[in-house]
Amino acid sequence: MKRAVILGIFLTMIGGIINMPTHAQETVNEKLQAKKAEFSKKAPQQKKDDYEEGIRQVHESGVLEHAKNVGDKAPDFTLSNAVGESLNLYDTLKNGPVVLIWYRGEWCPYCNIYLYELHKQADEFMAHNATIIAVSPAKPDESWSTEDKAEVKLQVLSDEGSKVAEDYGVVYTLPPKIAEYYQEAFDIHGANDDTSNRLPLAASYVIDPNGAITYAYLNADYRERAEISDLLEAVKDISQKGN
Repeated sequence: MKRAVILGIFLTMIGGIINMPTHAQETVNEKLQAKKAEFSKKAPQQKKDDYEEGIRQVHESGVLEHAKNVGDKAPDFTLSNAVGESLNLYDTLKNGPVVLIWYRGEWCPYCNIYLYELHKQADEFMAHNATIIAVSPAKPDESWSTEDKAEVKLQVLSDEGSKVAEDYGVVYTLPPKIAEYYQEAFDIHGANDDTSNRLPLAASYVIDPNGAITYAYLNADYRERAEISDLLEAVKDISQKGN
């Protein structure tokens, strides 16, 4: 039976997580670095060099400087999930803070690790009335079932065409060589129903109920992400101010 995208993320597409040595205090970035080391052992040197150059080009493109940041008003949006339900940011903020995560797609092993860890810790965020929203440019997967939906603690939304990513300033165009690698390995054109080769930064925001961004993490290197503990602290800060 075909499973939903998010279950693929959490249960079958997390690659090295299942066999990865872990300990209680291991951070999500330590797990991401372990994945990077695994790739480095196997990949040809030229490919590794091309990837590093691609990250450098994204960093120097100016996208980091133009992205929304702390103190900015979060642009409102309405996006759909895999079962066709719409979610509006500002309606969600009426219930409490929002943790907004940008990820590249379920084809990205680093994204899978990150979303898996967020899912595991989602109850801690929910205890502070926070909603975790994960957004990617991938087209919705129509294979979700009611059972699938019940297992998901994140709101996983599709930003087709990266229109919302544009509003947040977090979208960039892949360097041509990297786009070739990704298309050959992952068919990102098919995944996104888009041939623009645009992807979002490794970006995370915490947004307070008034729509203000109180925490922002922006990185051109998709192999590094906001520590989940930092996101939770930002949520707790909002909760404490509201009491």
